[in-house]
Amino acid sequence: MPGRLYGVLKERHGLPSKIAQDCCREAIAKSWLNNPSRGRAPRARTPRLSLTHGYSYRVRDGYVELLGGFRLRIIGWDGRYDQYPSGDARLLLKDGKFILEISKHIPKPPKYTPGGVLAVDVNERCIVIGNSKIEHRLGTAVERALRYKHLAENLQRRYSSTRYNAWLRRRGILNRVRHFHRRARSIIEDWAKKTSRTIALLAKQYQYAVARENLTNLAENLRKLPKEHKTALLILSYRRLEFWIDWQCEKLGAPLITANPRGTSTTCPRCNSKLVENGYRRLRCSRCRFEADRDTVAVLNIEKRALIKLWGALTPLNAPQMTDVPPNR
Repeated sequence: MPGRLYGVLKERHGLPSKIAQDCCREAIAKSWLNNPSRGRAPRARTPRLSLTHGYSYRVRDGYVELLGGFRLRIIGWDGRYDQYPSGDARLLLKDGKFILEISKHIPKPPKYTPGGVLAVDVNERCIVIGNSKIEHRLGTAVERALRYKHLAENLQRRYSSTRYNAWLRRRGILNRVRHFHRRARSIIEDWAKKTSRTIALLAKQYQYAVARENLTNLAENLRKLPKEHKTALLILSYRRLEFWIDWQCEKLGAPLITANPRGTSTTCPRCNSKLVENGYRRLRCSRCRFEADRDTVAVLNIEKRALIKLWGALTPLNAPQMTDVPPNR
């Protein structure tokens, strides 16, 4: 099947052999392999092309030269990674401009030995970062993303009836709905990238390890929640935030620890007793009288579990010994 597409690109469009191979590779990777039914032949549905370094493209004298004699003038270039060797690239057409994404082979930085843990607790309103010494709160982009989602749903509701959905048949309305949904996803993606970088930089500054909850089965537990709360958590996209936190920690050399999320917001971090509510988002322990905000409780419990997982104890093995205690003779 890929041979048919290769023949069409060669004979009908006159593309060089290597460019035709890159087109086939892009079509197979992005559309054909991800389609469970797999049609008769792979198709390149989007204006995007994978380029092999050293064979399909090169950058020289302010131009991107493609195999076959095509030249694209560079109007913007990020030179922060020029010292690293280039790899395969991807050329895509977006808003009337060609964008060339070049992969760089950057060596991983060595991971430092952490002197503590920086715990991360996520909810739909804020991201709480801290431990028993420090605490930082970062806002989320849920409200901005929900605004565009509601605009798309209002359009769908306005141009729908019991007989058929008119918004699916009118191209202008359909494109507008798709634009709103795409805008909501872009807002969350941009927020996740910036927030994860802030977390990794803060951990590197204090020489801490980053500890986050393992929220793999979160989608199954969301079915029991109310619709509004469930929608906010789904649009927040915990999986994207987890991905970018792991990626930034790997990029900056910060150690990463995953903790069990069970009971982090309802267990006392001092005596492991069950906490009771004492106001809006405040919890209190009836045994040791500990009282704190719900997010602070979660951060302390995540830190506690991460320290046990990291050192096997709540204090590092290289902690200074106490000298003000009389020796036991």
